[in-house]
Amino acid sequence: MIELKLIKEEDLINIIKWNENTTRDFLMQWSGNLYSYPLTINQLKYYLKKSKENFNVFIYKIILEKNKMIGTIELKISDEGRTIGRICRVLIGDEAYRGKGIGTEVIIKALKIGFENFKLDKITLGVYDFNKSAIRCYEKAGLKKYKLIENKSKASDGMWDCNEMYISREEFYALTNEN
Repeated sequence: MIELKLIKEEDLINIIKWNENTTRDFLMQWSGNLYSYPLTINQLKYYLKKSKENFNVFIYKIILEKNKMIGTIELKISDEGRTIGRICRVLIGDEAYRGKGIGTEVIIKALKIGFENFKLDKITLGVYDFNKSAIRCYEKAGLKKYKLIENKSKASDGMWDCNEMYISREEFYALTNEN
């Protein structure tokens, strides 16, 4: 059973561990341009503090079996009318749990939080176009591509393009047969 719980400062060390011995590109792939490489605990603490002051940013830890934290996901309310949300910084950090379909379940849980708890009308996300497994995961959860942003981010091998994806509340409830 997967749970999403708001992250706490003591959980941040896991994110540091998952990013040890990785590259600048790995960091950018899951966090966009938010953090600078190498990732430090101070960057994470600062962002967590700012997110708590913001009231529109919710950072969740992904919990599996016996309170084991295996990743993170963020849900932001991205418009002033509080009708559009954005999923970002999705990371299944513990490599043992990647490629097992957990990501789809995590996305569905985040969508459910957005639509039920925050009463959002639409939720979006961005994913680099080469990340085929993430795109499949998001599509399984019901999100659809609607725009390609070329040259979104500068990486070690050139510029990365980004697919923007979305799902509406009505589409989500139709897929999950809930209301």
